This record gives sequence, C-alpha cells and structure tokens, in this order.
Amino acid sequence: MEKTERLLTPGEVALMFRVDPKTVTRWASAGRIGSIRTPGGHRRFRESEVSVLLADLTVEAARHTA
Repeated sequence: MEKTERLLTPGEVALMFRVDPKTVTRWASAGRIGSIRTPGGHRRFRESEVSVLLADLTVEAARHTA
C-alpha cells in the first residue's frame, strides 16, 4: 500500500516560513518551490519538498549568523 503525500496550502506553507501566502505563490511562479494545481486551479505544495527547503534555508541562515 502506497502512502500518499500530504499536500499543503499556500497558507500552511506561509505559516512555516513566516511569510505572506502571496509570497509563497510568487515563489512557486518563479520556480523556487514546486507546486501542484488542483482541478479547481488552486496551488498545493508537497510537504516533503517544503520541509527540505525549510531545512536548507535554516542551515544556510545559521551559517551566515555563526
């Protein structure tokens, strides 16, 4: 049995990054983060991809402040 991956809304991603949901949409449009379109045209983001991006940015920020 294959486990389906959780898909996040722009609002959920925005909370994780502490940015506005419109910023998340701009990142997707610019190709900085991958997104999936629902049949209704809404964007959804793979939780695993968002987690990796957040971890990478956290490590990068820590290197610049140390």
